[in-house]
Amino acid sequence: MSKKRATPIGSAEFKAQSLKLIDHVRETRVEYVITRHGRPVAKLGPVDEPRTPVFVGSMRGSVLAYDAPYDPIPGSWSVND
Repeated sequence: MSKKRATPIGSAEFKAQSLKLIDHVRETRVEYVITRHGRPVAKLGPVDEPRTPVFVGSMRGSVLAYDAPYDPIPGSWSVND
């Protein structure tokens, strides 16, 4: 799998067109290397979404029905066992 090279862009040009470049990155997932006096100083690229689900709310909808939530649990059990 070959990785595309990031497009170099001068810091002055980046400053003038930053919002347009950010939109372009979001739409096409292209990367830019911001340079100052010909030397790379920063990289602008797409952010990958996290692969793991967010913990809070991740189980929403998993319990379909629970008819008697206040009834005692059947069987014998102890917290200390």
